[in-house]
Amino acid sequence: MYFTFLYFTFYGVMSMAVTPNHNIAAVISSAFYAIWNLFSGFVVPRTRIPVWWRWYYWCCPFFGLYGLIATQFGDMKDKLDTDETIEEFVRSYFGFRNDFVGILAAVVVVITVLFGFTFAYSIKAFNFQKR
Repeated sequence: MYFTFLYFTFYGVMSMAVTPNHNIAAVISSAFYAIWNLFSGFVVPRTRIPVWWRWYYWCCPFFGLYGLIATQFGDMKDKLDTDETIEEFVRSYFGFRNDFVGILAAVVVVITVLFGFTFAYSIKAFNFQKR
């Protein structure tokens, strides 16, 4: 959870560093947040996303949702009203697998480091000052 909050923070400072002012950064980051939220797998589950858009699901950095649901509900054997276990429901409806959480944790750390290094490089390389 810490790294999820950290990469959202790093995305915010990164978007501020790669744009000339805070107004453009707000517009760009709001647009990306909306698209990422749509393709995060919660509003529209991955199993319901059309095949030609599933590549964007894997490019979306909202893997914190996958990790939270998979770790909390991915191994529960309690039965639902439909005689399906919670584990089977999470796997069939959302497509979340509990055995994928380790890879997900590594991806979240890599995304955090990527956003942090992009911010650091942008601060050093880009100069939007008018002379």
